[in-house]
Amino acid sequence: MRIIKEFQEFVNRGNVVDLAVAVIIGTAFQNIVNSLVNDLIMPLIALVGGWAKLDDLRFGPFNYGKLIANVLHFFIVAFVLFLVVKAMNKAKTIIVQDDEETPPTA
Repeated sequence: MRIIKEFQEFVNRGNVVDLAVAVIIGTAFQNIVNSLVNDLIMPLIALVGGWAKLDDLRFGPFNYGKLIANVLHFFIVAFVLFLVVKAMNKAKTIIVQDDEETPPTA
């Protein structure tokens, strides 16, 4: 019974709920970013490069097009996440400044 109580306390902490929400939102965000990369950016890169599809580039048995596509995908996702984190940090800074400037009400 003690283990159940400890588990219940663990689950009721905010960290577990926050983590669960982050995983769910992250999964949804991943779908959006994957669509952006696969449906918009990669076709544009292939069009500019003159290829039908970047994933189809090969040298003998080596499918280096998929490697290039996955590396580009990684950097695009990392950049988008960087922009999101930067925007969140900026918003947090603005909120903290507003809280410091607002006089307490009696």
